[in-house]
Amino acid sequence: MSTYPDLNGKTRDDAWALLTEWVSSESLRKHCLSVEAAMRWYARQAGEPEDAWAMVGLLHDFDYERHPTLQQHPIEGAPVLRDAGYPEWIIRAILSHGDLEETFPRQSQLEKTLHAVDELTGFVSAVALVRPSKAVADVKPSSVRKKMKDKAFAAAINRSEMVEAAALLGVEFDVHVASVIDAMTENAEALGLQGVPVSPSS
Repeated sequence: MSTYPDLNGKTRDDAWALLTEWVSSESLRKHCLSVEAAMRWYARQAGEPEDAWAMVGLLHDFDYERHPTLQQHPIEGAPVLRDAGYPEWIIRAILSHGDLEETFPRQSQLEKTLHAVDELTGFVSAVALVRPSKAVADVKPSSVRKKMKDKAFAAAINRSEMVEAAALLGVEFDVHVASVIDAMTENAEALGLQGVPVSPSS
């Protein structure tokens, strides 16, 4: 039986409406869609309800544009979700992905997965966008590792945290990267990462 059966009647359309109300940045919306895709992929592998896990991914950064500081996000978003009728397990999972580990330690597989895919989806997107094809399908774990060594590339993303999060999830890092790439490839068009035609070399 699923650990997370109850969405309190909330649908993906409800979550998308809330996200688009709070987030105007196209890049942040795409990040949330990337995390949604990765969460759905992992739920499928674990036999957990895909819509439930995906909703956590879609909403995890909904308040970041208005509450961008460590002191605000996602703490100040939690009451908004509560008032809107989202179940407490969703709110707790979102709280656990921030820098609040002492208060909201990542305990469930859902919470560990959200932490593991959050930064990595952003890094994979960045790697895809510097490839000639701009296609996430062309990204390989080896190219992700290579870019991780370039400290100037996507400098805001914490490399050690990505590796540690995969270990906490219990997945070897390259396997985790490949899984996230697969999840994002399934949703490449919505993420703007389907690629562009590449002229053959003369």
